[in-house]
Amino acid sequence: MAGRGEPPEGTPENPSGGEDEYRSLVFDESFVRAARLQEFSARERMGEPARAVRSLPGRVSRRHRSRAGIALVVLIALAFATAVYMGFRNPYPAPVGRRAEPLHTTVVPLAPQGPVPAGTPESLLDDGPAAGFRTGASGINLPAVRRTKNFSDSQVTMGLTTVKDYLVASALDPDVLTGGVVRPVGRLLDPDQTVQFDRSVGSPAADGEHLATGWLVRFDPAKVELADPEIRVQGTFTYAEAGADTLEVVSDHTFTYTLRPAVSGPHRADAASLFTVRRVLRFLLDREDIRLHRLEVRSAYVQAGPQSCSADMAGVLRPLLAGERADTRGPAGTDPYATGVPTAALCGTLAVSPQPPAPPRGPDAAKSPPSRP
Repeated sequence: MAGRGEPPEGTPENPSGGEDEYRSLVFDESFVRAARLQEFSARERMGEPARAVRSLPGRVSRRHRSRAGIALVVLIALAFATAVYMGFRNPYPAPVGRRAEPLHTTVVPLAPQGPVPAGTPESLLDDGPAAGFRTGASGINLPAVRRTKNFSDSQVTMGLTTVKDYLVASALDPDVLTGGVVRPVGRLLDPDQTVQFDRSVGSPAADGEHLATGWLVRFDPAKVELADPEIRVQGTFTYAEAGADTLEVVSDHTFTYTLRPAVSGPHRADAASLFTVRRVLRFLLDREDIRLHRLEVRSAYVQAGPQSCSADMAGVLRPLLAGERADTRGPAGTDPYATGVPTAALCGTLAVSPQPPAPPRGPDAAKSPPSRP
């Protein structure tokens, strides 16, 4: 019989039994534990196609999952903390916590020394003291704007524009002057002043704080109407900072109206008369007011005439019309022993100083430069 012979493919290259190419792999106990396999059951193999065996998770994979779970919890906590932080942190500057103060008003009637002059609206305006004034909103000119320490050019311009809009609404709007409308004025006010404004126009009182004529110019439509819608205006603006977050604007403007009696029949052409109102108003605007196109009216000093010294001007101005005279009664006395809000009776005399000549009109206007009023 043949004994143990050489393999048919020949003598191995290492006949002495040395290490083969797999001898360097060491299958220790940890490797074997990590490579545990479990055969799928017969029922599992009858289902969806799957491999015959599956790996069993070892202690290393469980440790990995626990670390991943901890990392996920940390990430969720960080996201929640970030959301809470961003919720409390406003990316925009917080508005200044300043509340608007009540408006304080002084209205001074100007009594004529004789009968009120009459005339046509054209003659009264073109030949009278307001001949050099501009008409309507064009007479309310903004000054040259320069930035302040804490307000930019654009912020100053926006603040002055808001003040101009207030002057137009409160002294030039025909619906406000004789129509009893107040919304165009009220919408420009700081919300803190709306209660005072509503009370002033709804239940006016001569207490220095609830005079409707401090907020706006208006007449009794049952007695007075505009003889000409063209209202002459002239005045100035000044502005300065009242604090790091507040801009103060002072307007000083004179408004000249042509009025006539409110009658149902036809009007005489020469039955008009002039009525002049000078308003010195002090406004405050913080950054929020400038951004939202609103303002706070801090004080109002008003001179208006011709009127009688005894006229009640809390709700409306009471002009003396063409041919009328002021009554001989002076202002009501002031009792220093009276309690309540003190009211000081003031009255002036209407005396118009000579005015510069009006600029020439018509073909000769180009021959000589207009004079400044």
